[in-house]
Amino acid sequence: MEKTGIGVIGCGNISDIYLKNLQQTFLGTRVVACADILPERAKAKAEKWSVPKAVSVDELLRDPEVEIVVNLTIPVVHAEVDRKALEAGKHVHSEKPLAVTFADGSALMKLAQKRSLRLGCAPDTFMGAGIQACRALIDDGAIGAPVGAVAFMTCPGHESWHPDPEFYYKPGGGPMLDMGPYYVTALVSLLGPVRRVSGASRISFPERTIGSEPKRGTKIKVEVPTHVSGTLEFADGAIATLIMSFDVWGAHLPWIEIYGSEGSLAVPDPNTFGGPISLLPARSKEWKSMPVTRAYSENSRGVAVADMAKAIREKKQHRANGELAGHVLEIMHGILEAAKGAKRYDLTTTCERPKPVPADGGGL
Repeated sequence: MEKTGIGVIGCGNISDIYLKNLQQTFLGTRVVACADILPERAKAKAEKWSVPKAVSVDELLRDPEVEIVVNLTIPVVHAEVDRKALEAGKHVHSEKPLAVTFADGSALMKLAQKRSLRLGCAPDTFMGAGIQACRALIDDGAIGAPVGAVAFMTCPGHESWHPDPEFYYKPGGGPMLDMGPYYVTALVSLLGPVRRVSGASRISFPERTIGSEPKRGTKIKVEVPTHVSGTLEFADGAIATLIMSFDVWGAHLPWIEIYGSEGSLAVPDPNTFGGPISLLPARSKEWKSMPVTRAYSENSRGVAVADMAKAIREKKQHRANGELAGHVLEIMHGILEAAKGAKRYDLTTTCERPKPVPADGGGL
């Protein structure tokens, strides 16, 4: 199989799973170069994962072997790096979110369209076995017509364990932009596009103290909402409730549940690729554990890059595409904007539900 040349920008912790999978797991990709603001970090990753070249960002963008740039930088520079890659004539797949502002995300979508280039964005966990099995159950009518949904991500914040957690509490951070992409992307892939949102938010703790090394004891001024509640009205009529919070010490809540006219479906953690899945048919008193026997049940980060590479070769649409990422970004920003003014926000974007992933993985 012809292999598409990948260039990875950003060689932090998340890069290991991408480099492993794009080099060793997927059939149609090969990493030809990696780059980082710290050259020694790029060199170390290149040696670890047998990447031929560790270079500067500019060198990577000029490299004719690089067809797709995978942007694994921090969120506040996603838009800048993506823009430079598109201007250099490269297809782009970015870590989430697509940008920290909807305006920047929209500009990227327009630039990609103008240049006839592919734009994609994480998360690609919705392509994993768990959510794809849920998608098949919904499409097969296991819960009838979707009526509503809930999605919850609650934790006490990341400062107790993350070595450098300040950015989570600055513009571009917060639970909505940090974790929201997993949950909102999963909901859109299961239920389709959203037409309107509303929201409420607060900063519960104006100051945080880092409990991890090397910055233990450092105070963080919180500048973004850390508890966000939103309502999503889907184009097909379903209504979802979403809570994203760094202010909760503990909770007994599902990750995602979908409620239909003929039953209920418990969806697995959208930050993972596997199960478990439970189904409660209408008029039944017992939830049934459902099998997850599809491809990509393990940590398959990078599957969307492999899907993009295959789609380019076959001249088809890739699943984790710019329209999906832009719509998810507007949903999240819409909830935050609605929370500021106590009003509903009408979406200006839409997207198609990504096509299902074949049970056998589709030969990626």
